[in-house]
Amino acid sequence: MSDAGNERHVETVRARGHENVTAEHASTFEFTTDDWLTPAGDCIIGVDADRTPRDFSEAFREACQDAEATITATITVEGNGEDGETHTETVVGRGDPGLALVDDRSMVGRTSEYTDDGRTVLVDADAAAVDLDRDLVAALVEGKEVELRLEVRR
Repeated sequence: MSDAGNERHVETVRARGHENVTAEHASTFEFTTDDWLTPAGDCIIGVDADRTPRDFSEAFREACQDAEATITATITVEGNGEDGETHTETVVGRGDPGLALVDDRSMVGRTSEYTDDGRTVLVDADAAAVDLDRDLVAALVEGKEVELRLEVRR
């Protein structure tokens, strides 16, 4: 997809919250295909994800490997409790040549510049799990459905 020289690629991951979501990690947020979560997983905000970085298109992965690319992660959770309100958070980071995006189990957004062996989907994020709105986190604790929309622009 091209927009007057502003290349854009989108990948969407669907998952759900879990009663052990705490969203207390100060430098990362994570989605996993595992259908369980222990209290130690304080960065994990979505379990039972339907896709992993390995499923992303080659064009998306290539775009993410551009250090000048902007990667926006939009996290949307259906309403919590009686209010039924939908909660949305946006985290903005960037790409990096070290982003392999080949992991088949989980994906991580990082506030640092660290890239790993294939799980990292963005670096230099402007927020981590601890920064997420607590109403959104409360909905995740209830096990609500969550969507992660990753958009890369370069």
